[in-house]
Amino acid sequence: MTTNGFSIRRTVGADWSEIRDLRLEMIRDTPTAYAETLADALGHDEAEWRMRGERGTAEHGIAIAGISDAGRWIGTMGAFVPNSETGPLLVGVYVAPAFRGRQVGLTDRLLEAIEDWARTEGTQLTLHVHEENARARAYYERRGFAPTGHTIAYNLDPTKNELEMVKQL
Repeated sequence: MTTNGFSIRRTVGADWSEIRDLRLEMIRDTPTAYAETLADALGHDEAEWRMRGERGTAEHGIAIAGISDAGRWIGTMGAFVPNSETGPLLVGVYVAPAFRGRQVGLTDRLLEAIEDWARTEGTQLTLHVHEENARARAYYERRGFAPTGHTIAYNLDPTKNELEMVKQL
């Protein structure tokens, strides 16, 4: 898919260095949005990053990247089905600051691609968002996600919570 100065595609193992660089950028930008620390991410070897790239074509999973026309990786989202009860779970959401906003449309295009995939796996899309990430919560609500009232302890700081949100597909 190509639009507005960027393209979106599934990731593959050969993308490992771009995936690594974008993941490090993500964690530096919003440390509480992800389930790993910068130190942990820096400690992964090439095999781990290749495995993450292969999620783009995994059975019951997907990982996609937004790539600018200049070749810079500018956003990503992923999803997988942890179990049949939960159904598709949105994870690893990031858009580089210069590419955020409705006028660019990258976040919406990434989410639409994930939702298209999720419809092949279930009737709803679930996510967990850090309780202090108001910007992300507002975006998800605008896109039709609703809080369920369930929370889970944030794995990097159990005194904080992630809020569960669901969108019916």
